[in-house]
Amino acid sequence: MSAPTWDELGGPLPKNEFKIASEAIVSNIEQVIEGKTATVRLAFAVLLAEGHLLIEDVPGVGKTKLAKTLARTIDSSVRRIQFTPDLLPSDVTGVSIYNQETHDFEFKPGAVFANLVVGDEINRASPKTQSALLECMEEHQVTVDGVTYELQTPFMVIATQNPIEMEGTYPLPEAQRDRFTARIAMGYPSAQAELAMLDGHGARDPLTGLKPVADANMIRRMIAAVRNIHVADAVKQYAVDLVNATREAPDIRLGASPRATLQLLRTARAVAALDGRDFVLPDDLQVLAVPVLAHRIIPTADAQLARRTTDAILAELIRRLPLPHDRGRSPYDTRPPVPGDDRSRYEQPRGM
Repeated sequence: MSAPTWDELGGPLPKNEFKIASEAIVSNIEQVIEGKTATVRLAFAVLLAEGHLLIEDVPGVGKTKLAKTLARTIDSSVRRIQFTPDLLPSDVTGVSIYNQETHDFEFKPGAVFANLVVGDEINRASPKTQSALLECMEEHQVTVDGVTYELQTPFMVIATQNPIEMEGTYPLPEAQRDRFTARIAMGYPSAQAELAMLDGHGARDPLTGLKPVADANMIRRMIAAVRNIHVADAVKQYAVDLVNATREAPDIRLGASPRATLQLLRTARAVAALDGRDFVLPDDLQVLAVPVLAHRIIPTADAQLARRTTDAILAELIRRLPLPHDRGRSPYDTRPPVPGDDRSRYEQPRGM
C-alpha cells in the first residue's frame, strides 16, 4: 500500500498554525490527565508519527483514560474494543454476511474501521485474535475473504495492558509488540497532582464535558508537516548506530528490528515539530530510545537473573555510544565544548 499523497493529506500545516494546534490539543488532554505532560506529548507524537501506542502500567493510573481523552480531543471516528478471551478475529476486522435479498455476501466492518481504535487490556485476548491487528497496524488495510479494505487516515491503535495481573492473559508476541511504535507507562501521579485530581474528579468525570479541539483533517495536515521535518545524515547514522548497538550488546538476546529504526526517526520528527523545530537533533533520539526500543528487545537469561531491565540496558547503551561530533550540546554530552559547535548543522540547508 502506497503512502497517502500530499493532496490526500490536505497539505502540510504551516509552522505557526501547527504550534497553536498542538498546544491546544495537549492542553485539552491535560484537563483530564493532570501532571503527565511528557506522557501526553509522547502519546500525541506517536499519533503524528503515524504509529501505534502501547500503554502498560498497574491498574487505576489512567491508561484507558489517556486513550479515551486523546480520542475525544480529536473530532474523528473512535471505536473501543474490550479484549476478552472469547473475542473473535471477526469482531476486530469484520465479517462477510450472506444477504438473503441480494443473494450475495455483504461485508460488515469491524471495530478497526475508525481513526482511533482503543484496545483495552489487549493481552486478555487469544493470540489468534491479537494477530487480527497485525495487517491493519502495519499496512493500514484489512483483508477478509480475499478482499482488501483500506482503513481511514489517520489511523492509530492505542492499546492498554496490565503487566501484573498475568492470570488469564496471553503475552503479546514479538511480532505484535514490534508493531507498536512506543510503549509508555503512566506512573503514579505526584502528591500535588493527586490532590488536584481529588478536587477536579471528585464530583464529576472531566472527560464527560471534554470538547474536541481538532478534527481528522487537521491531524492529516499536521502529519504532512511532520513528514517534512529535516533529518541530517549525521542524525540518521546515529539512529542506525543506536539500533545496531541493541543487536550487538551482550545483555540482549534479540535486538531491535529495522522497523524500529524507521519508527524511531518518525517519532523524532514528530517530537521536533512539537518542540517548534523543523529539524531533528540526536537529543530527540536519546529521549525516545527507551519508549520506542525497550519493548522490542529481549534480554538474555543472565541479564534477567541479574534483574537488569531493558530500560537500564538501553540507558547504558546511550551512555556508551559515541555522539555525532557536529552537534549541539545535550544533557547527555559530557565532552568539553568545541568552538563553533551549534545546532545549525542539523538545520535543512536554505534553498532545499
